[in-house]
Amino acid sequence: MKIPHSEYPRPQLERNSYINLNGEWDLRHGISGNNTKTQYKINVPFSPESKASGLGNFILQPEEELIYEREFELPSSFLKDITLLHFGAVDYSCICYINDKEVGTHKGGFLPFYFDISSYIKNGKNKIQVKVTDPTDTGVQSRGKQKLKRGGIWYTPQSGIWQTVWLESVSNDYVKDIKITPNIDTKSVEIIITTNDPNPTIQILDEKTVIAVVSGNHVNITIPNMELWSPENPKLYYILAKTAGDSVKSYFGMRKFSIGFDGKFKRLFLNNQPYFHNGLLDQGYWSEGLLTPPSDEAMEKEIKLMKDMGFNMLRKHIKIEPLRWYYHCDRLGILVWQDFVCGGGAYETWKVAYLPFIGWKTKDTKYKFLNRTDEVGRKEFITEMDETVNLLKNTVSLSVWVLFNEGWGQFDSIQLTEKLKTLDNTRTIDSVSGWYDQGKNSSDLKSLHLYYQKLKVPKKETRVIVLSEFGGYSLKTEGHVYDNDKLFGYKILPDKKSLEKEYRSLIEEQLIPLIEKGLSASIYTQVSDVEEEINGLVTYDRKVIKFDIEFMQELNAKISYK
Repeated sequence: MKIPHSEYPRPQLERNSYINLNGEWDLRHGISGNNTKTQYKINVPFSPESKASGLGNFILQPEEELIYEREFELPSSFLKDITLLHFGAVDYSCICYINDKEVGTHKGGFLPFYFDISSYIKNGKNKIQVKVTDPTDTGVQSRGKQKLKRGGIWYTPQSGIWQTVWLESVSNDYVKDIKITPNIDTKSVEIIITTNDPNPTIQILDEKTVIAVVSGNHVNITIPNMELWSPENPKLYYILAKTAGDSVKSYFGMRKFSIGFDGKFKRLFLNNQPYFHNGLLDQGYWSEGLLTPPSDEAMEKEIKLMKDMGFNMLRKHIKIEPLRWYYHCDRLGILVWQDFVCGGGAYETWKVAYLPFIGWKTKDTKYKFLNRTDEVGRKEFITEMDETVNLLKNTVSLSVWVLFNEGWGQFDSIQLTEKLKTLDNTRTIDSVSGWYDQGKNSSDLKSLHLYYQKLKVPKKETRVIVLSEFGGYSLKTEGHVYDNDKLFGYKILPDKKSLEKEYRSLIEEQLIPLIEKGLSASIYTQVSDVEEEINGLVTYDRKVIKFDIEFMQELNAKISYK
């Protein structure tokens, strides 16, 4: 049986020490604390709710737990000074045991974590056990669009291990982290290495040619004959960092994201020039694996398809992807708008869908209205905001952070925007995507969601104007829908000809005229169908592309600054 997602999972800090623990595990499922649990075989890293796991026949309830177990063997040559056990993501709360001894706990369903298991591991045969619980939408934790009672724009929940599990063993002076900050104005890159070695060696390579060699933990390196990264030219440089006992590879691109003035309007700038972000909403849900892509190749293929259609950006919606997804965006050349994962209490429809359409406004410091009264949940969101920025700080393609979406779990957005700017001053911030905007002194962007109305932009707006969601034109594709009887779309069309006609009218007659009125970005909904949502450019199973690629290329070529 082929091990799923066997590729090295962390492309920006890659070393030779690597054992992948994906594949077949034993799984028990039942009421927490009850010894009579159902026994299964599960294909990790797919959650038990997904078809790709080999199960897909139950949804973990808040009072239940999952117990994963497997044995693995370590060759004597593998173990060094420190052995680390990595999890790409586990939803939501877990306790981990090695050889029947607890090695650590973790809470948070979308972020990677690791345990130092050096004193628990041994040469030869070892046993790992992971116990998992997940309150899904009965809790206040970050959960995205998962809901126990799924339907409409809310999707099947998942639980447990849903990204790669892996081991590495390293020397005491190993490279723990690299922070890379390019500066195209000085034609240099700042590199900060976290390691116990006081004087690591850093090589910069252009393809395979070494162009600079320096030593130190904190260096600034001039890039000779600097070549800029952009979607049209996704140029990457490579790093080789060495200590006495460790060697890691990384990469970066020379690019700059900023806001500028084109003489009439504030615009999004790339590399000191106005650059129109023409993108798609990307939920990252798959029919086989839910939040887990079926394979590395599937992620790469989808990014390529969207770029082939002429789009230059993807808004990763309420999800953090496996790190290889961002690597493919970096090397293929497509901008990323990254949402933070939302949580809090229930997303009440009348508050987050109906009231905004009649112009209702509220201050998001009033926690009760948007169900953010739980202090623990607010603190957890802030902690995860820090961790998300640190995780994705070196992503070349990541141009915009999206703090909150449509009021879901929104709170203190002005204060958190300021905090986010201190964490990362190299990217633009969309504080409040859609509605419950907190005014001109909050977000960098005036961020609009328009589905049922004619597209328009506000007059006398002093911020950058972006259409961060629109469209959602839908087509049912027989044999490729989740549920024949339940369909959701903002405008459902009867056939492909009608779909392309309506889409052309939307782009040519409504969207493009707004660019000269100040519009700086547009994000069409969406990449793929998701369950009963049928508004994707491709079907949920990714087997049918609903639009001709040449048709999309033609229209996307028109969406730019004159």
